[in-house]
Amino acid sequence: MKPLIDAALGDLATVLDAIDPSAIQSACDRIAEADKIVLYGCGREGLQLRGLAMRLHHLGLAVSMQGDMAAPPVGAGDLLIASAGPGELATVTALMRVARDAGAEVLFLTATPGTPAAALASEILTIPAQTMATDTGMRAQSILPMGSLYEGAIFVLFEAMVLRLREQLGISPEAMRANHTNLE
Repeated sequence: MKPLIDAALGDLATVLDAIDPSAIQSACDRIAEADKIVLYGCGREGLQLRGLAMRLHHLGLAVSMQGDMAAPPVGAGDLLIASAGPGELATVTALMRVARDAGAEVLFLTATPGTPAAALASEILTIPAQTMATDTGMRAQSILPMGSLYEGAIFVLFEAMVLRLREQLGISPEAMRANHTNLE
């Protein structure tokens, strides 16, 4: 197992090292400045975004997942964070258009920034990782299957962004813990 784990960690490190640090900071700034934050992603990307939403809640931010019954409408001052690793997913693109038309900012996470969906974004955070669209033949770059490299990279990226936001917003670890549910 160790060689497989080492190869996977190496692939993740390569992707994370290739993300523009100024783009990460800019994404953190948008999150910190938003009135309300709504997140959306399909499949396993959506699971990673759900984890980010939980941590943003722990930071005390007004956050929800699109599709949850308590998700608010978005408008000026708000932020939609949407992920489409392959660059174009019909639901993601549609939600980005609705958010933009309502006056919200859109932070788009993708491995493929040159797509029509990207043109709808206020800001793009490029994660240069293998996705389901690039996991076969000569395009395959990772030992990890399908879109796992992108999904794993955004998990680690999100945790680092939460640490940066905690520092940026002046939130203590104790304050974060106080926002954690007691209904477990």
